[in-house]
Amino acid sequence: MTYRNLYWIENLTRPANWFGVHGLTPFFCSAGTAPGVETVIHKFDLEPDGVWLNEMKMSGGSNFQKIIFKEVSKPEKLVWHHCSADADWNIAANPMMPDWPRILLTTVTFEEKGDQTNVRLSQIPLDATDAEIACFAKMKDGMSGGWGSGYAIIDELLAELQAG
Repeated sequence: MTYRNLYWIENLTRPANWFGVHGLTPFFCSAGTAPGVETVIHKFDLEPDGVWLNEMKMSGGSNFQKIIFKEVSKPEKLVWHHCSADADWNIAANPMMPDWPRILLTTVTFEEKGDQTNVRLSQIPLDATDAEIACFAKMKDGMSGGWGSGYAIIDELLAELQAG
């Protein structure tokens, strides 16, 4: 099995095993949760037009995210709309950051490079107001730290799986 296929199987088809938060920054962990945060995956259908309904319960309330998969090209590419949502899963403003874009067009590509997989993630505000675009531009540099630490944890998990 190639590294890219292993990555796809272990990290994209089983989100309960790795998704959680550290503060308010998404990260991946094998325990599936972070201190003080309960992650509840209400639905996960990895297929075109499938949805992932994710709730992160924190002391100050819950943060709801709705992901709508637009393209699922195993194991090369995923495209989705990453949406802030209310408790009824309607696309809504993020209560912790009201000017955060309601919808981000997210594209992830997986490219084999020998025995490794290069993962490229991009997010672009979709149908955003000027205030949402400005908020995203202000915050986007800080997002790389959260995603980067998540990828480091995934690398460790995959190394353990490959070792055996």
